[in-house]
Amino acid sequence: MGLLDSVTGMLGGNTPGGAPSAALVQQIAQMLAGNTSGGGLAQLVQAFERSGLGPVVASWIGTGQNLPISPEQLQQVLGQGKIGQIAQSLGLQPEQVSAQLSQLLPHVVDKVTPSGAVPTDGIAQTDVAETLSSMLGQIGGDSQAARS
Repeated sequence: MGLLDSVTGMLGGNTPGGAPSAALVQQIAQMLAGNTSGGGLAQLVQAFERSGLGPVVASWIGTGQNLPISPEQLQQVLGQGKIGQIAQSLGLQPEQVSAQLSQLLPHVVDKVTPSGAVPTDGIAQTDVAETLSSMLGQIGGDSQAARS
């Protein structure tokens, strides 16, 4: 869990508006790795398919362009209960969580499925953390470059 701790340390505390919080990064890593009752990327894909949004998640997994998802669509897939649990654990409003997840999740799923398929043996939490660390390093570098 050391890598995940280092990623979350890079992010700092909860930020209600823009940048994802460390705790939200942990929630995404756990969600995709299957370390929560939500159960991993394969189960997330099934939830998208049940909600009629299979083509959206398939675009994230595939090697082409990622289709966007709205916060409302994401709430439809995950359910208000799951979004509410995450929001409560982060001390944020459900709308803030949905908005941040709708921006992050397509990129993270895309990066943890470079071959264009869901790994049959699942995704390790450390793989998700490494992906997030890499993405956040790029974001941090971009914001520092913008300040210069």
